[in-house]
Amino acid sequence: MIERKDLNKCRRIVIKVGTSTLTYKNGQLNLKRIDKLVRQMADLHNQDKEVLLVSSGAIGVGASRMGLKKVPLTMPEKQALAAIGQGALLHIYEKIFAEYGKTVAQVLLTRGDFDERIRYLNATNALLAILHMGVIPIINENDTVVVEEIRFGDNDTLSALVAGVVDADLLIILSDVDGLYDRDPRRDKDALLLSEVYEITEEIEENSKSKGSRFSSGGMYTKLKAARMCMAAGIPMLIANSEEDNVITRLMEGEKLGTLFVPREEKMQARKKWIAFGRLPQGEIVVDDGAKEALLAKGKSLLPSGVVEVRGDFQPGEVVKVLTLEGREIARGLTNYGAEEIRLIAGKNTRSIEKILGYKDYDEVIHRNNLWVEC
Repeated sequence: MIERKDLNKCRRIVIKVGTSTLTYKNGQLNLKRIDKLVRQMADLHNQDKEVLLVSSGAIGVGASRMGLKKVPLTMPEKQALAAIGQGALLHIYEKIFAEYGKTVAQVLLTRGDFDERIRYLNATNALLAILHMGVIPIINENDTVVVEEIRFGDNDTLSALVAGVVDADLLIILSDVDGLYDRDPRRDKDALLLSEVYEITEEIEENSKSKGSRFSSGGMYTKLKAARMCMAAGIPMLIANSEEDNVITRLMEGEKLGTLFVPREEKMQARKKWIAFGRLPQGEIVVDDGAKEALLAKGKSLLPSGVVEVRGDFQPGEVVKVLTLEGREIARGLTNYGAEEIRLIAGKNTRSIEKILGYKDYDEVIHRNNLWVEC
């Protein structure tokens, strides 16, 4: 199990900086802080470490350039501001990184780049090629062309997906918070900062449903979502306050700053990583307590006998969520049957499938090999 003293051994590091880190409250860029962070990333790169930067801020910078006090609500206006802000933001990064002798590459991604297996592999290969060239990729969501259905929605999620794609050793999320507290510190002055987290409970998630700044789309809830993804993939993740002096350097040296999310020890297989986090789920399957036990404790496939309810309209081979009776997601997988077929065989014995459907291609609704199960 990884400890803070081991973090200096991490070689491939994804660093996410949020809008609140890059800008002042009025939306203008905080150039002094950007320079400090870039200097630390360049120093990591000088140590033969591979650095990937996931940067928010394009829409906020665009809004500031246009003299807006807040980001508009409509998608076309946000896309226009992203187009204005992305070029300005990259130009600043390019200029500052160049002062430290570093070359950067812009990479713009959409949710669709992760949804299809071939595009997922192409994104992986492109990022690895950039790293192999000794270049620092600067990654953001392609807000200018993306539509609601294929949005990440926040760069915390994007950074976790990028960490998974490149099989990173560490994800660092820098924000305007010190880390994860046991309660909301804005409402409770006795709230305690959690130095290490080994499991994200429902209570932790419920206490974290806060919004980010007016120029950002994230908050602690989205960071926990990212942490859950990283922990499942075997990647440690840190949340820390970007206002701390030399925060990246100190984190890499093992100093007890922020919150460290400690992952499961084994790395997730690439295929199951794609099933769990790459594809967008097209529906939901609710299972009974017996199926829940079989999936979580016994390493079994999902059989029709354990299915209670089917939600949505999906085809065979698509990814669906597997939920408990209480509504908690415990797994994701590629289905062997479509939604209508599963509705017909739900709760039935495997031997009844052929009699009900007129055929039986599989015994399982989702085979274990195509199933990602949450620890």
